[in-house]
Amino acid sequence: MTADATPRPPRHTPWTAATLRRYTPFAASSLQSLLQYRSTFLINAVTATTAVGVQIFLWRAVYAGRTGGLPGGFDLPQLTTYVLLAQVLGLLQASRVDEEVAGEVQRGDIAVSLLRPVSYPLARFAAGLPVSLSNAVLVAVPVVFLYALLLPLAAPTWTGVLLFTFSMSLSLVIGFGVNLLVGLAGFVTTNIWGVRVVKDSLVAFFAGQVVPLALMPGPLAAVAHVLPFQGMIDGPLRLLLGRYHGPADAAGILAVQVAWASLLSGLAALAWSRAVRRVEVLGG
Repeated sequence: MTADATPRPPRHTPWTAATLRRYTPFAASSLQSLLQYRSTFLINAVTATTAVGVQIFLWRAVYAGRTGGLPGGFDLPQLTTYVLLAQVLGLLQASRVDEEVAGEVQRGDIAVSLLRPVSYPLARFAAGLPVSLSNAVLVAVPVVFLYALLLPLAAPTWTGVLLFTFSMSLSLVIGFGVNLLVGLAGFVTTNIWGVRVVKDSLVAFFAGQVVPLALMPGPLAAVAHVLPFQGMIDGPLRLLLGRYHGPADAAGILAVQVAWASLLSGLAALAWSRAVRRVEVLGG
């Protein structure tokens, strides 16, 4: 049935310790749910190890025996590192936010969220963050360590590590914004499976997870650089590997990420405020 939603999203409140504590239970609940299915991390680790291996050895086979520099200004250890970390970062972006939001809409659980004195987008971010962090610690680190033992990788500088850390934080916000917008599509369609498949394909390709953006043909690379997805994988890796021209270029990469993170956060907040005005509850 369709009904006017009388509750309204809570007004913006100043960021205080008390305000932040409101979102701690969402993160704690998500983490507890993850720990109940610890075997999932083992499955993810095996799957990620296999997928990373296929990508790495495919690219290494393509450029095996090539003398001199590789296309895009890579050398073989840099390309190997890029491909390895691109797959790992793709795993960190898989926080299931889109699936869970759409599921709440379809089941009608979203009505309960309307009554809570918190921002729904921020609550979903708090719930999704433990998923990304758990995948980073329990899956990504072991996979990177394994391939570091097997293959020569490019060693980043401390500056690269610091820039990457900040850039990676922004990339999580960008990924969350994209996933939340896809999840909110559940308000206008009864099944977002097709939307998610298209989103996952676009992100994997234009973020640099399938092909490094530096190796794409000019027109495709130009398209990739005007989309937000490049800030999810390619941007952080360029900073980590020192693939930028001076401080101004590095600052430009971060500025683009900040702009996209702000824009997507604003769009998600706007989409949520519009969606709660009329809520379609499926299944009773």
